[in-house]
Amino acid sequence: MVREQYTTTPEGVRVERPHNPHVYKIGVYGWRKRCLYLFVLLLLITLLVNFGLTIWILKVMWFSPTGMGHLHVRNDGLRLEGESEFLFPLYAREIHSRVDSSLLLQSTQNVTVNARNSEGNVTGRLNVGPHMVEVQGQQFEIKSKAGQRLFAVEEEEVVVGTGRLRVTGPEGALFEHSVETPLLSADPFQELRLESPTRSLSMDAPKGVHIKAHAGKIEAVSQMDIVFQSGDGMLVLEADAVCLPTLVPGAGAPASSSQRLYEVCVCPDGKLYLSVAGAATTCHENSHICL
Repeated sequence: MVREQYTTTPEGVRVERPHNPHVYKIGVYGWRKRCLYLFVLLLLITLLVNFGLTIWILKVMWFSPTGMGHLHVRNDGLRLEGESEFLFPLYAREIHSRVDSSLLLQSTQNVTVNARNSEGNVTGRLNVGPHMVEVQGQQFEIKSKAGQRLFAVEEEEVVVGTGRLRVTGPEGALFEHSVETPLLSADPFQELRLESPTRSLSMDAPKGVHIKAHAGKIEAVSQMDIVFQSGDGMLVLEADAVCLPTLVPGAGAPASSSQRLYEVCVCPDGKLYLSVAGAATTCHENSHICL
């Protein structure tokens, strides 16, 4: 057992304590202390620089509680003011401009708008390039402000919903296949021409075909035959005068006649020819032309 000894002295008497040669100092001293202060100073400087850079970035980028710069975050979406440049694709459900300004989409190459389904496949595409505008989809429509369909393109047909389709080109319109329309007309004081340079031209209608020229003439020119055919009706030529200027005279008719009266004769195959008129018919005498 270790016993502790205590020494008691009367008041006023000084007792010398025993001297201990081994003394231990607690703390950081010397070069370690200087390095620690230097590290704390560098840490403080770094903190102040980072805080200054953060304030500068917030000021330059115009950060605010509503957004960043011209980009404002709202409950119904994002609002971007001024001109913006997108380096990668932009995905959005709706893009519209302000009420008092127009929406401009601009690119140095082309502008492409794609519509995709839930599987990611492209269902519709609008490509505006430097040389052409390409639209890809099942149907293409142009409507008026009232919602009326003005122009529609489908795989089977093209529909023009306006009251009039006007072609102002000097060469007119070229159709490789049939055209269905209730009316073909020209501008006032202009001529209307229906022409087929290398093929035939036919006009069909279940209730009749009407050709009218209110202030001019109607001219039909063909390299071969012009055929007028009526299945159940008849061919009516209603005019003050019917002229056949190049009708061939009969084989027995003289070269000239002082009477200038001729008889129109018909061959069995329907061919017409002239015969000099007489007291009786002379068609049989000049019927050699029918052979």
